[in-house]
Amino acid sequence: MARPLLRRAPEDRIEVLAPDGSVRAPDLVPDLPPETLERMYRDMRFCRRFDERMISLQRQGRMGTYSSLAGQEGAQIGSTYALADGDVLSYQYREHGALVPRGMPWEYLLYWMGHEAGNARLADLDVLPLNITIGDHLPHAVGYAWAAKLDGDDKATVAHFGDGATSEGDFHEAMNFAGVFDTPSVFVCNNNGWAISIPRERQTMSETLAGKAAAYGFEGVQVDGMDPLAMYAVTKAARQKALDPDESEARPTLIEAVQYRYGAHTTADDPSMYRDDAEVEEWRQKDPIDRFERFLRDEGVLDDDRIAEMEEGIEASITDLIDRAEEYEADPSEMFEFAFAEPTPRLDEQRESLDRLREDHGDEALLADE
Repeated sequence: MARPLLRRAPEDRIEVLAPDGSVRAPDLVPDLPPETLERMYRDMRFCRRFDERMISLQRQGRMGTYSSLAGQEGAQIGSTYALADGDVLSYQYREHGALVPRGMPWEYLLYWMGHEAGNARLADLDVLPLNITIGDHLPHAVGYAWAAKLDGDDKATVAHFGDGATSEGDFHEAMNFAGVFDTPSVFVCNNNGWAISIPRERQTMSETLAGKAAAYGFEGVQVDGMDPLAMYAVTKAARQKALDPDESEARPTLIEAVQYRYGAHTTADDPSMYRDDAEVEEWRQKDPIDRFERFLRDEGVLDDDRIAEMEEGIEASITDLIDRAEEYEADPSEMFEFAFAEPTPRLDEQRESLDRLREDHGDEALLADE
């Protein structure tokens, strides 16, 4: 029999914790030990502080364009904690928090500083390269899931993407393929209400994004994405179904995580041009970190001293990540290494041209300000 948690109408949003931290669905509270709950909370706080520091680095010219995750910590941490270590993650570009439970490597910062080595490092964490082009990673994630199924690997592939991706053809092709070939796929749509400046209601006339799954023959479920326990419970159920479905169940699941991004789409965006502060403040009343903290305090898992200790450790960890990334000495020729599997004649010409410039003038002269 299909799992009841995933057998809901798409508009029947799942919520475990109310915005004030009280429990609305006691039967859905995950059976997790206190130390795991504490780690989840710590990782959410890490995400928020990491976000603040990365934006600060970008404003100082020490990092390239960055996409803020603030407000979406619950979906990223809750869903990733529900996975096994060998499960494969594929995400777009805002889900930095999905890497935290897997030991956020310092090399990840290199990507945002313009070095492809940061993307390559993700493979060691069973994470596919992050994707800037909207929705393009989804067919690849489904293909990976299909290959795992054919090989008999006991692993799920979890693909994160924004609500804007549901308007792209790659989304529909991936969903259709997943349904036809019954791949062990979990799709996590991070519906933060805005595709850059386009509100969700101007993208589609579908009542919910979760409801789109019906067209492809599998379940779609809507979740309060600012509730980490709800995200954990639903993702865990979706993962179990992906790997061990009942006879009546399809393996794939589409999870629509309803949430909000507090900041700009990226550091190159000005959200004041298309939304007002009142809307942001309304969503801040549902903050995932505050909500989870109130629950954990009520459960006796957290107190002021423990949180202060966490904050100190988080600050030290992030400072170490930044220091190590900024010590990295890149070779400019690396820019040619990752464009294609085999270099093209044009790439070879460009590499040779750069080599000649460096030999003739030296790196110091080439880097000098005019």
